[in-house]
Amino acid sequence: KNYLSWSSVRAELVISDPELVKKVLRNSENFFPKRKLSDIGEKLLGNGLAFIEGEKWAKHRKLADKAFHGERLKNMTPTIIASVETMLEKWKAQESKEIESEKLEKGIQDCVMEIIKKTENKVVSGEADSFGDDYLGLLVNAYHDLNDKNKLSLEDLVGECKTIYFAGQSTLGSLLSWIVLHLAIHGDWQEKARREVIDIFGNQNPLLEGITKLKTMFMIINGTLRLYGPINGLPREVAREVQLGKLVLPANIDILVLNSGLHRDPYLWGDDVNLFKPERFSERIAKATNYNATGSGPRSCVGMTFAMIETKVVLSMILQRYTVTLSPMSTLQYLLFPLYHNMEFK
Repeated sequence: KNYLSWSSVRAELVISDPELVKKVLRNSENFFPKRKLSDIGEKLLGNGLAFIEGEKWAKHRKLADKAFHGERLKNMTPTIIASVETMLEKWKAQESKEIESEKLEKGIQDCVMEIIKKTENKVVSGEADSFGDDYLGLLVNAYHDLNDKNKLSLEDLVGECKTIYFAGQSTLGSLLSWIVLHLAIHGDWQEKARREVIDIFGNQNPLLEGITKLKTMFMIINGTLRLYGPINGLPREVAREVQLGKLVLPANIDILVLNSGLHRDPYLWGDDVNLFKPERFSERIAKATNYNATGSGPRSCVGMTFAMIETKVVLSMILQRYTVTLSPMSTLQYLLFPLYHNMEFK
């Protein structure tokens, strides 16, 4: 469950023992700070909330908590629906293009700056009387704040925009892709989910009040997250020599909390650990395993509730319009994969 590996020239302790994971994530004495981004990672992802520490993290987290809380989440639902409608209209036209990282960085930077300028110009022209109370509005407002304690630099503002985009886009895209694949493979669960959506919303767009009633979808989402989570692990580093369980860790060694190791541990989930069984979560997350839920400590994802709402809205609108099936080639690949995966090459 715990082993030493190497990432380039740096030693990395990979852990999936629940008790050790709990100690690392709680990190009450700041022994295990976040790992720093590489230069290219910072340029592309932005050195935002997910990667910063200390007072800077506290200031940015306070802004984010305001944006992803209570009534503000409810107000985001129409925007999510409009975005999904656009996606569904253009689904057939989607295509992926490879692009050089330098061009990608400049494109992202220009796009973010354009969005910020549009927000500012609405206030300057009198079209709006404030920058808004969504996350972007709160960030821009902090950028213009006259109090140095609350003020964000332009670099911080752009960094947060990049971080929040990639944090939401890549993780949610991965999750939705795996869910749709599982629904295509497990038609019975797809039908259960569709009946639930139709019973609650009919053919109307989802309402936030009904989102919490989607029990079957809750099970499907968590069943997928367990098997194919959007991130493989949580990287940390050791700030100074510390004892972790029976291990004495030197300063400056890297740690990877291996999510996939926890999620595929037969001791926690049973001998059928590798099976897609959403019914594990019929009594919510706490009773799904043989172990109390670890959680992610004080650094729990600020956008987690928003992401869950967004996922349920997207899936509801897809299920109202489409039946998802595997193409013949995909079915063949799916059937052959376990055989290929278990082959021994001698």
